[in-house]
Amino acid sequence: MSELNVLDLILEASLLVQLVMGLLLLLSLIGWGLIFRLSAKLGSAKRFDNDFEAWLWSGNTLAKQYSSVANEPERTGLEQVFFVGYGEFLKAQKSGAMRADTLDSVERKFKVAIGKQQAVLEQGLATLASIASVSPYIGLFGTVWGIMTAFIGLSSAESVSLATVAPGIAEALIATAMGLFAAIPASLAFNHFSAKAGALYESRALFCEELTGVFAHEYTMAQRNGRS
Repeated sequence: MSELNVLDLILEASLLVQLVMGLLLLLSLIGWGLIFRLSAKLGSAKRFDNDFEAWLWSGNTLAKQYSSVANEPERTGLEQVFFVGYGEFLKAQKSGAMRADTLDSVERKFKVAIGKQQAVLEQGLATLASIASVSPYIGLFGTVWGIMTAFIGLSSAESVSLATVAPGIAEALIATAMGLFAAIPASLAFNHFSAKAGALYESRALFCEELTGVFAHEYTMAQRNGRS
């Protein structure tokens, strides 16, 4: 018996099975594109946050650092979080708000800013999860349809042997293989990037807590200087 050629099996498959294979190939390409994009985005976000933290605590006052950040045309990551939080702190101080009210207002701004930055950071994760969960079922549908078509064709055959059954079943199983090929990398990548995004969120939350403590100290010092 001659060896089965995968390309020939795909070309000889029924139209519906070919459409399923084409859809799975498209989903696989989209998944790999998202994997490369998320890898680059999360990696650069982590490096930028580390660089910004090192710059922020480099020795200048927060007021000077805020002025520098305010002059930036675009802000992202911890830079945007700091800008929003310190801006709210200055506004609350000017309005004469109490210490507890000031810190509560700053914390709310921090949560909103982190949430917005996280939403931008995680763009594509939901699509990756959908590819991971749906692709096996699409592949299974193609396989079931292909096997059904193969057995219907065998019903009219004069003699049935392994040589006549194998090509139809093989072309049907290719759809399942392609479904797994699309789903497995997407699933692994989703878990990996979700963990990285979660770790980045926790790091930013700790940064906000540290800044809130610094703001509380600055508020206390400003009150003391005002009374002296």
